[in-house]
Amino acid sequence: MTELAERRKTAFEALRNRIISCRKCPRLIDYISRVSNEKVRRYSEWSYWGRPLPGFGDSEARLLVIGLAPAAHGGNRTGRMFTGDSSGDWLMRALHETGFANQSESVSVDDGLRLRSAYVTAAVRCAPPGNKPLAEEIMNCSEYLREEARILTEVETVLTLGRIAFDAYVRYILPKTVQRPRFMHGGHYEFGDLPSLFTSYHPSRQNTQTGRLTWEMWMEVFKRIKQIMA
Repeated sequence: MTELAERRKTAFEALRNRIISCRKCPRLIDYISRVSNEKVRRYSEWSYWGRPLPGFGDSEARLLVIGLAPAAHGGNRTGRMFTGDSSGDWLMRALHETGFANQSESVSVDDGLRLRSAYVTAAVRCAPPGNKPLAEEIMNCSEYLREEARILTEVETVLTLGRIAFDAYVRYILPKTVQRPRFMHGGHYEFGDLPSLFTSYHPSRQNTQTGRLTWEMWMEVFKRIKQIMA
């Protein structure tokens, strides 16, 4: 392992510990604890993770994917972002089809999934009630997003999924001197020497089942990212 890789590993381990032990948002901690204890019938045999979640992926990632937050019965149950819910199914299938993941399924932390040159994280680290975090909660989590961006020095492209992830990246990561981009599905922005930014609707059931986000629309974003990165 190179010296740089060793430093990244140490930095990510320290960050992971900070995130897991975070208790900055009492409303969110109360909610994920309650969900983890009450569960739902189909997952009654699971021992829920029930804590804030760090990101995961390749420490030398060239692509950074930012979502909204863990799902109450997805990441909050399994202990990994975009794992065990329909949004994770869409994301990992797309990453697999474009060569960023070794498999198309993301069901548990021991399912063998490995990301290649990609890192997945979220604007908020605890599942929020109704998938609606408060502004203060997003701000509290922003330090973890900033730290991930600082450690991931190889990132060339950022993909934000949904308006909340987009706003978090623009507000807390992009320099104030950069012209503010506009959120839209399929948006693509260049900022000189900074990573380029792609924007997409979030692959939530609300979007995919209503047709607001189709598989073709979704895959077009990933194909464009792959072409540019190639």
